[in-house]
Amino acid sequence: MQTVWKGAISFGLVHVPVKMFTATEDKDISMRLIHKTCGGPISYVRQCANCSVTVSSEDIAKGYEYEKGRFVLFEKEELDALSTDATKTIHILDFVDLQEIDPIYFQKTYYLSPDQAGGNAYSLLLEAMRQSGRIGIAKISIRSKSSLAAIRVIDNCLAMETIFYPDEVRSISQVPGLPEASEVNERELTMATMLIQQLSAPFDPAKYEDDYRKRLMELIQAKIAGEEVHFAPEQQRTNVVDLMAALQASLEAVGTPAAAPAAMTDGDKPAATKPRKGGKKKAKETVS
Repeated sequence: MQTVWKGAISFGLVHVPVKMFTATEDKDISMRLIHKTCGGPISYVRQCANCSVTVSSEDIAKGYEYEKGRFVLFEKEELDALSTDATKTIHILDFVDLQEIDPIYFQKTYYLSPDQAGGNAYSLLLEAMRQSGRIGIAKISIRSKSSLAAIRVIDNCLAMETIFYPDEVRSISQVPGLPEASEVNERELTMATMLIQQLSAPFDPAKYEDDYRKRLMELIQAKIAGEEVHFAPEQQRTNVVDLMAALQASLEAVGTPAAAPAAMTDGDKPAATKPRKGGKKKAKETVS
């Protein structure tokens, strides 16, 4: 793995020298834009909208459009002076419970390994966090961008996950078309809860795969080999209006008798999962 950042984790007066590596990789299949007439790839050209000329890198500046067509420009040195990246430090501000952070906050994961003679301090922080069951909320600057981050333990490795600031997460009140609170049919609710229980299983990421990428690679290999490609006609889907019929059919498909819900008593009904109190709100208060 290639090192993407070097610095130190800081908590209190303790500094842990670390190296950072990207924990995930993009498996998307890259496509180029091709000129159909001659088969040549299309190039990206930086062209000025006013002059219609190609612009070299040294003639490009960064600017902020404060009004339509009006910009304020910045020199690289001005932007560098604002960045805290020069400190190369992951400052842990608080230690919190991971369950208090809603997954909506998480962005990208990195692995951290000890750097230089930081092995002992690294192991100490790792084991202390493991035994406390806490994760660290930190601030870091990567490539001149300030970010919040969560430092946690994965097996015998410290991992860092960049997380959004609270004001970067849109309010649910902005989502259009959400249903208003309404009465739910108890029998349908019982059957739906039973279906969830029947489909529940321990999370095993190895059982999931990118079906689209797999089919695309098969298509690419077929085209390279010059094979004729045929596509099966797409089956028309119908919108299921009868919820009860859909629930019964789903329960039968997973091996649960459709008549079972009708025989259940109130005491037999699976308990509904209660939302954790103060979950997202607590997370926002912690990281703000």
